[in-house]
Amino acid sequence: MTEQTAPIDPETLPAWMALDIMAASFVPNIPGWFEQDPGRAERYTFNAAGLHVDLSKNLITEEVFDALLQLAEQAEVEDYRDRMLAGEKINVTENRAVLHTALRLPEGEELVVDGVDVVPDVHEQLEKVFRFADAVRDGSWTGVTGKPLTTIVNVGIGGSDLGPVMVYEALRPYVKEGMEAHFISNVDPTDVAETVQDLDPETTLVVVTSKTFTTLETITNAKAVRAWFLDTLVEQGVLPSTDGPEAKEAISKHFIAVSTALDKVEDFGIDPNNAFGFWDWVGGRYSVSSAVGTSLAIVLGPKNFREFLEGLHEMDRHFATAKPRENVPLIMGLLNVWYTNFLGATSHAVLPYSQYLHRFPAYLQQMTMESNGKAVRWDGSPVSYDTGEIFWGEPGTNGQHAFYQLIHQGTRLIPADFIAFVNPRHPVVVDGKDMHELLLSNFFAQTKALAFGKSPAEVRAEGTPDNLVMARVFTGNRPTTSIMAVDLDPRTLGALIALYEHLTFVEGAIWGIDSFDQWGVELGKVLANQVLPAMEGDKEVLDGMDPSTKELITYYRDNRDH
Repeated sequence: MTEQTAPIDPETLPAWMALDIMAASFVPNIPGWFEQDPGRAERYTFNAAGLHVDLSKNLITEEVFDALLQLAEQAEVEDYRDRMLAGEKINVTENRAVLHTALRLPEGEELVVDGVDVVPDVHEQLEKVFRFADAVRDGSWTGVTGKPLTTIVNVGIGGSDLGPVMVYEALRPYVKEGMEAHFISNVDPTDVAETVQDLDPETTLVVVTSKTFTTLETITNAKAVRAWFLDTLVEQGVLPSTDGPEAKEAISKHFIAVSTALDKVEDFGIDPNNAFGFWDWVGGRYSVSSAVGTSLAIVLGPKNFREFLEGLHEMDRHFATAKPRENVPLIMGLLNVWYTNFLGATSHAVLPYSQYLHRFPAYLQQMTMESNGKAVRWDGSPVSYDTGEIFWGEPGTNGQHAFYQLIHQGTRLIPADFIAFVNPRHPVVVDGKDMHELLLSNFFAQTKALAFGKSPAEVRAEGTPDNLVMARVFTGNRPTTSIMAVDLDPRTLGALIALYEHLTFVEGAIWGIDSFDQWGVELGKVLANQVLPAMEGDKEVLDGMDPSTKELITYYRDNRDH
């Protein structure tokens, strides 16, 4: 493996230049490509970690495909991947290794980082989480009144929220009967108020997730939940007051932390013995397979969580070992580069034909845009090409009745990933029709329509008046990727998440950026702390604000009901 002293500028690579030339004269012709090549679907369909991935309806020819693979080789993507997997500190702006993949390594494997084998530590922490999860699930861990804890409230933000809530929603059929989870992230007080208003504090367990235990939104929300918890128990006559030893005991039974800052956890009132840690080589948006998933381990159970980790690891192994021509995350990442840098796409739709995955696009928004929304390369030099994509989407068929119009007939190129599963969790037949087959008929029809379109001749043949023909023409040649699996289960979900983790990595590797820092997020936190005193009435701070911000704060203060 070669240690780089500076990022490779992709625009200087022969493959990038070749792709530039190809793009200048590129004419999409998906219908013609299929007509000319009966084996196209088979050649561009791959299997990876239980996922069936059809890339044949993408805007790709063999010439383009070869050039993209050459780009990956010339940009040393495989070398960069191996350095990541080996624990090298590729997050250069924070001087950290990037090892979310280590979180799902099987017991007995070895990965040395800074002279320490991290795998035993990972499994030690995992077993600690699982022991606690089992204690809550079997009722041996009880609340202050001796009742079992059946409601889990996860308090976090960013990756400490988006990952757990997405997985919880995706795997609802696997949640233990009689248990439920709720998620609080927004510092808007509405989020806390609406979440806790119907909960019973006697049966509620609160998981406060913050690596540093200083995240303003999370700690503020946690304090609000703590106040609700203690106030309600006092009102119910369970506690004599909101402070004192009884209150402290209640907190120790109903609040746990996912954090490495044990001193701050204790200052909050949580017993440090009830804290689960993770490591600085785990980024927030990649952390759902760490102790950040404690709420999931409780409601899903250790067995299902282990299978989830196994699915992640299977895709990790595929990414690490598959040949480039068969490496699905590599190819999908390269396709995104092709669309972004050569064909002018600015956004990417993710369209799951499963209601259980309704939070998956939101989860991907953080993973992809926080990772690759960078204007400088990892050495601080500015990029001279586009990076990042706007990821968005909603479940089908809802999206069909909303924004699919733009994808089908708009002026913008919007690559789209369609995701579906063969078997429904809830088979339902209405008027002799299988509802799941109705759903999947839309899945198949949409990718077909986007690829092949409808010509003016076809529209006229339907008897359409001439003045309406062009309004009803579909140009086709709209690129889609179809991802299918037999079932949406923990293992499959893990593989799906890891697929997008790794294709995000590939994009960043091509672009020469650090996909694992998030200084733009940190800036917002700093500025919020600077603005707050002005909102609280500090005239000197207010006078130091720019005119627009000063006016907005003044409007707020003049109209706030106190």
